[in-house]
This record gives sequence, structure tokens and C-alpha cells, in this order.
Amino acid sequence: MVNDRQNVRTASVKPMENSSWWSDISEGSNTSLNRDAEPCVPWRSPAPQAIVYTLLVIGIVSTVVGNFLVVLAIAYFKQLQSPTNSFVMSLAVADFLVGLVVMPYSMVRTVEGCWYFGPVFCEVHSSLDVMLCTTSIFHLSCIAFDRYYAVCNPLVYALKMSRTRVVLLIVACWVVPLLISFGPIMLGLHKANTDVVFPKASCSFLVNQVYAVTASLVAFYLPMATMLVAYWKIYKAARRQAMQISAMENQVTKAQETDARRKQKQRNSMRCEKKAAKTLGFIMGAFLLFWLPFFTTNIIDPFIDYRTDGVIWDIFLWLGYANSSLNPILYGYFNRSFRRAFLLIMGCRICLPGSLPSADLSHIKRDGQDHPQNQ
Repeated sequence: MVNDRQNVRTASVKPMENSSWWSDISEGSNTSLNRDAEPCVPWRSPAPQAIVYTLLVIGIVSTVVGNFLVVLAIAYFKQLQSPTNSFVMSLAVADFLVGLVVMPYSMVRTVEGCWYFGPVFCEVHSSLDVMLCTTSIFHLSCIAFDRYYAVCNPLVYALKMSRTRVVLLIVACWVVPLLISFGPIMLGLHKANTDVVFPKASCSFLVNQVYAVTASLVAFYLPMATMLVAYWKIYKAARRQAMQISAMENQVTKAQETDARRKQKQRNSMRCEKKAAKTLGFIMGAFLLFWLPFFTTNIIDPFIDYRTDGVIWDIFLWLGYANSSLNPILYGYFNRSFRRAFLLIMGCRICLPGSLPSADLSHIKRDGQDHPQNQ
């Protein structure tokens, strides 16, 4: 999401992904933004600039490479081509585009404090930022929705998550963000009436209260509510199933087992519950950590006359971008089959003669032998 209030020395300005103003071409009620505007001057010295550039480039490269690996793995290996992984692949495409077409320009704006790419691309970049970040968040909620049916209603999963419904959900994940980004931003429906003075040659986002609240609800808070409800029900179902399995095992072997063995099984069951809770907690915790600060500030800022400091906006913005870097780890690297697929790809084994898309990812061939991998 776009938040650009860089280097606004004459007033407190906000960089958000909802409104894009090129300070040299403001029109109508926003002409006051040009009055007394100072030239845009990079405010960081060379040494800190180099450090920040290095860190952000590392983040961008990891985002692009990590998500490209996910897309390639699912596209190549038939074993990974499932309804759930259709969402994961589409999510990876969105995050890949965030790293490829959004983050590099945001990096220059963040470090330099200026926008060098012209007013038209300012609007386009802002729209892409909103669209792709929102698309990524929508996919996370769809994955939670898919997992809910798989765990809580397995008997109707094939019906509820048919190929047609999966395609429709993926299309919705792209179309809805498109409508709330390019439409309002290009038509100027997001702009706020204010006398804040921007430096010249800056690409800044200042949105009105209605757009800030509406866009934040649609792009973040509603998907967040979906994920919280889904993962809470998944956790309760997993816990209930673990307890039922433990009870059945106790009944079957009660006559033969000692108290020590029964206690050991109970401890194993509790460990499974804790592992499930830890995994779900990590997924939700990461999502909230990376995006909640941005969207909370995004709603509050228009109601406090856009007083949030530009540095705060930069930090929250790049936290959100970091979620696109982490998604391949959360939804790919933690999966055993994905890890093996990544090893095959990075080792260029899919280029070797005899490498088949239908390869069994339950084993990895090393030195002529098959070695099972532990999760």
C-alpha cells in the first residue's frame, strides 16, 4: 500500500496508498498545495542512504525470488496442484508483482525523499500499490476459508471448493482490489481538501475520511475478521479431533496399556494441539504485525488533520511490504512438499533428463538413493 509523506518539511504529510498527488500539477481545490512549495531535496546523507538501499534491495530480491519459486513449483509439479495451492500460487503472483513493480519505486521515494518518475506514473504506481497489496491480503483470507472447509467440513470440501468456485474466488481476489484502486484514484475520488504544502516533484498520498475508512475496511479489516474466525474454528476442530483420537486409542488399548503409556499418549496429544495452535498463531500474528499498524494509522490520520510523521508512514508501509516477503515462507517453506520442490528447483534438477512434473515429492534423490525428509 502506498504511503508517501517523505521529506515534507513545510507540513505534516501522509504517504498512503489511496491518493496520489504530483505537487506540480495540482488542480481545483488543491491548487493551494503548490503555493510556497519547496523544492524536493533528498534529506539523507550518503552513508545512511547506502545502508537503507542495501536493506531494501535485499527485501525486494527475497520477495521476487521467494514468490517466483512458489509459482514455479506449483506450475511444474503436479503433486502441488490442488485447490488450496491454486490460492497460494495466485497469492505468490500478487506478491511477486509487489516486489517487481511496486517496491523498487517505493524504495527510491523512501530513500531519496523525491519522486523522479513523473505525475502519470505517480498515479499508476499508487493504483498498483493499492491493488496488489489488497489482492495479497484477499488471498490470505481465501486460504483461511479453504482450510476451514478442509478441516471443519471435510465431507463437503470437494463440493464447496470445486474448481469453478476456486476460479471465481481467485478472480474476485483480483477484480475487487482493481475496483477500489484504479477507479477511485484515477478519478480523484480519494483526494482530501487540505492546505498541506508538499515539496515539488513529490508523489504523496492524502486521502479523505470516507475513502480512508471504506478502503481500509474492504482491504484489511473484513479479510482480517474472516481469517480470525476461520483459524479460530480450525483450531477448535483440530483440538477436538486430537482429543477424540486420544480417547479412541485409550479405549482400544486400555486393557493392555500401563498408566505410563497412557500418560505418554496424552502428552503427545497435547503436543499436537500446541503445535497446531502455534502454527495458526504464527500465521495470524505475522499478518496482524505487518498490516495492522498501517491500516490503523490510515483510518486515524484523516481525522487528526494528517499529522502522522512521514518516517512513521515509511516504517508501517515497509512492514506491510514485508508480508509479501514472508508469505512464501508461511505458505510454502513450512510445507514439506514445497521444501522438497524448492530443493529440486534450486539444484536445477528439474532441468535434468528424466525429471518429471509427476515426481514424488515425498523423497529427494541424492547420490543415486532416495532419502525421505523429515518435516
